[in-house]
Amino acid sequence: MFRRLGVSIYPNNSIFEEDLAYLTFAKSQGFERVFMSMLEVTEGKSAVSDKFSKIISTAKKLDYEVILDIAPNIFDELGMSYDDLRFFADLGADGLRLDIGFDGNKEAMLSFNPYGLIIELNMSNDVAYLDNILTYEANKPFIYGCHNFYPQEGSALPLVFFESCSERFRKYGIRTAAFISSQVATNGPWNINDGLPTLEMHRHLPIEVQAKHLFATGLIDDVIIGNAYASEDELIALGQLNRYQLEFSVDFLPNVNPIERDIVCHNQHFRRGDITEQMIRSTQVRKVYKADNPCHDNQMIFECGDIVIGNDYFGKYKNELQIVLEAHADKRKNKVGQIRKNELFLLDYIRPWTKFRFIE
Repeated sequence: MFRRLGVSIYPNNSIFEEDLAYLTFAKSQGFERVFMSMLEVTEGKSAVSDKFSKIISTAKKLDYEVILDIAPNIFDELGMSYDDLRFFADLGADGLRLDIGFDGNKEAMLSFNPYGLIIELNMSNDVAYLDNILTYEANKPFIYGCHNFYPQEGSALPLVFFESCSERFRKYGIRTAAFISSQVATNGPWNINDGLPTLEMHRHLPIEVQAKHLFATGLIDDVIIGNAYASEDELIALGQLNRYQLEFSVDFLPNVNPIERDIVCHNQHFRRGDITEQMIRSTQVRKVYKADNPCHDNQMIFECGDIVIGNDYFGKYKNELQIVLEAHADKRKNKVGQIRKNELFLLDYIRPWTKFRFIE
């Protein structure tokens, strides 16, 4: 399934002109969907219609897909019923995220709404919620899944639980989404905002590392920035991200030579299928690069995340690239650089035959 980037907008807590500027710049960086919260509305149907239709129509002109986050209190506030979704269709929305679920049959019925609105389900519960809905013969092409975000420090999901929840949706081929958090944004739905990630381990990581991780799991199709507004630098970094394979950020050593730099940065790497625990081996490059490779930075203990390349004393393995997983010493290898520390955990996602690249 193709992968997308998204941003979040909070019309009840923002200024239209700032939302417009944010959406416009994000679109220029390749963002394609908007999460828009309606959980905070208190102004009545007419005022809500005016406010949301204006920003939604703007987002649609920029060719975004717009999903509104709703809960039962919204229907009470607006004097509406779940049985009639015309109000949201008239606003111009593409879909509704149900923050709170029903009995399964209701969600299935909603997926057949006459307006073609997507029904997005809350993914952050490790129960057979989706299975129940699908047993009621839901309109599967109109069902999405989206995790929660968590404004309070320490309250977001642990990785193992996240994976279990996500697998329930992935096995049915449902489009999935999760949230990452800007390190500078301060706007969200509530008056507590310690960041808005889905995974607690992401809360203080650079935003592009969070996105790399979600895509690397193979469980998430749409990565959405939960808080607003992310900085232009963050949006640019995400826009440049390879969504379909891991690209590790590398810090080179001063003595790296041009051949080694070329091997690292200008090749499609993949891990051998017959793996070893000590290192990740990219072996095809040694068949292409036959040039001499004198020794340098080879008399040390290599640590996890170090990138090493076979030197002239490594025989047929000269110019083979390896990523160190277990500390060891070998004078036949030159250390050329290291993967940044905040990306080391991503090495867990390099499996047999996994494709990967490096960026300086």
